[in-house]
Amino acid sequence: QVQLVESGGRSVEAGGSLRLSCSAAGVTNSLNCMGWFRQAPGKERERVAVIHTAVGATYYNPSVKGRFFVSQDNSRNEVYLQMNGLKPDDTAMYYCAADQRTYGSSCNFALWGQGTQVTVSS
Repeated sequence: QVQLVESGGRSVEAGGSLRLSCSAAGVTNSLNCMGWFRQAPGKERERVAVIHTAVGATYYNPSVKGRFFVSQDNSRNEVYLQMNGLKPDDTAMYYCAADQRTYGSSCNFALWGQGTQVTVSS
């Protein structure tokens, strides 16, 4: 059974940095897409950063572009989110997600992790 396990979330002061990690356990193929989403209390879930591995594309939410950087270790089916210059508005539960297909022209995130909490204090 495929599972996504996130780690790295914690409390940090504004301006600080964090690195989130996500490991896809039980995966035997290269994943079409892996990415990070977040949801703050009272707000809708939003896409933060996505790697569309099959087509070699990367997407960033405009609110994090230039501060957050997504990377992937294909050999381990792991994805990382380096977050720099953190702001209180970045406070949210961060979720790892994956499209289990080997290829797709778009991303279909059917697999989700349990989430890791990031809290940024001012």
